[in-house]
Amino acid sequence: MSQSTEAAALSSLSVPFRPGGVADGSASLAMSEDIARATQPQIENSVLEARDFCLWYGEKQALKNISMEVPEKQITAFIGPSGCGKSTLLRSINRLNDLVPSVRVDGDILFEGESVFGAEVDTNLLRKRVGMVFQKSNPFPKSIYENVAYGCRIQGISHRTELDEIVERSLRSSALWDEVKDRLDDVATGLSGGQQQRLCIARAIAVEPEVILFDEPCSALDPIATAKIEELMKELRHQYTQVIVTHNMQQASRISDFTAFLYLGELIEYGPTKSVFINPIRQQTEDYITGRFG
Repeated sequence: MSQSTEAAALSSLSVPFRPGGVADGSASLAMSEDIARATQPQIENSVLEARDFCLWYGEKQALKNISMEVPEKQITAFIGPSGCGKSTLLRSINRLNDLVPSVRVDGDILFEGESVFGAEVDTNLLRKRVGMVFQKSNPFPKSIYENVAYGCRIQGISHRTELDEIVERSLRSSALWDEVKDRLDDVATGLSGGQQQRLCIARAIAVEPEVILFDEPCSALDPIATAKIEELMKELRHQYTQVIVTHNMQQASRISDFTAFLYLGELIEYGPTKSVFINPIRQQTEDYITGRFG
């Protein structure tokens, strides 16, 4: 991205100043109203909420005062260029960023009205309720069956009949059962890339989460495998709240109900996907989705 293009894009965020250096009060108010209109859509039945959430990696601030609500049992997409904070925000929801020693946060993220950063929060339980599917499929070097049953065994479920039911239900829900039902004892790493990613989704839903986070789940897949993952997400939308990070704007427009555009750690625009892509409020959003920068 050229300096001139970036400067033009950033101009939409600037507050006009008078020659004396004092901010124009009316312009500042208008800008605040514009930002609120662009980032605070009407959300019914929100299950997640960020409140002035900030995050730093050491001295580098990665997220700046993010405030947004995520609706229940719908698909919300985070879009934006590399390094804008999409994955950082996603990983903050179930506190995976806690694993990075230099991370510190301010503000809050609420899950069903309760802070995920509360001193009493059990992060293992939080990550059970808020599952994650990563960019690169990561099946364990175990059988297909044991991959799906793994989380349930950790929770103390050991009865074979119960595990059999969970494994079959999860593989059916991830549209993988018919492809693997006759080879459940095969090592999972022998599956194709798309099958491995669907197996990871099955593993995530086996423990019955309420939210599933997807961090670019199709970035390493071919178009056919990508289409299967997208169709699966659509089928799961009435059972789970889903949040996906994607660099593929066409994918966001195809599968999501709401889209959030982030840039340089800030939430630039957030709203119903159709509105964001067809009639964006901020000029910077239009510049990004039309390919003028990013």
